[in-house]
Amino acid sequence: MLTDLNQAEVLVTGATSQIGQCLLPHLQAAGITMTAISRQPQSNTAYIVWQQSNLQISPLSISQSSLLFHVAPLPLLPPLLTHLPNNAPLKKIIAFSSTSCFTKANSPDPKERRIATQLTEAETALITICQARDIAWTLFRPTLIYGCGIDKNVTFIARFIRRFGFFPLVGQGKGLRQPVHADDLAIACVQACLSPKAINKAYNLSGGQTLTYYDMVKAIFHHLGKKPRIMSIPLPLFKFTTRCLSGLPTYAHLSAAMIARMNQDLCFDYTMAYHDFGYQPRTFSDTDMGF
Repeated sequence: MLTDLNQAEVLVTGATSQIGQCLLPHLQAAGITMTAISRQPQSNTAYIVWQQSNLQISPLSISQSSLLFHVAPLPLLPPLLTHLPNNAPLKKIIAFSSTSCFTKANSPDPKERRIATQLTEAETALITICQARDIAWTLFRPTLIYGCGIDKNVTFIARFIRRFGFFPLVGQGKGLRQPVHADDLAIACVQACLSPKAINKAYNLSGGQTLTYYDMVKAIFHHLGKKPRIMSIPLPLFKFTTRCLSGLPTYAHLSAAMIARMNQDLCFDYTMAYHDFGYQPRTFSDTDMGF
């Protein structure tokens, strides 16, 4: 199986994303040469040929690739595939969606509902195109990714704690979470690519530990070497503060719907991924959080 991977013309889109940063070393360690796509110029290495491209502005030609790891936003993928010539060698795609297609589908925030709709439509389009072109596909839906210090969840909490010395919660923060490390998702890419059981399937990929939002924040305090200072703030006050901060770039991603989810369970079972390709994510409390 690994011989097939070594012989493939590998393309990685979104190569400087959290997952991409972890995936490239795994592919390189396996002796795989690849083309990697980034919006910013990068230096070539013995195993990586970098290509500068902004997929949101101009579609990239993937006509020479036989294996595609698409770790850029999923809605950018169907337009790439529609431009493929009929004789293109592309045989397999590993792509990432998000559990947001479930958790934000009925959000009171119209922006979040649009995100969920775009993801769902992109998933449907990907599967439809792959079926028509006889391209094997595997779709991953991770939740709450962390590990490279660039996410807007775990790293945001850490930066807030560093700056203000405390973290605010609505109510008790009792909603369950399963943070997943970007490196576990990168490993899953390689595992699924080598497993015939993972062909033409979609998987929800969560982390190896289930904990409340409160305990997740508490673990981040401990990782920073700080005594937890977690304050419960009434929802109306939290919403008002969020609206005031949302005009600042650092806090632009905050919304009232996001705050309300602190007390909602956002858990997903990865049993099928474990049985199909050996997915075994690490726990959150005892791992390097990347910041």
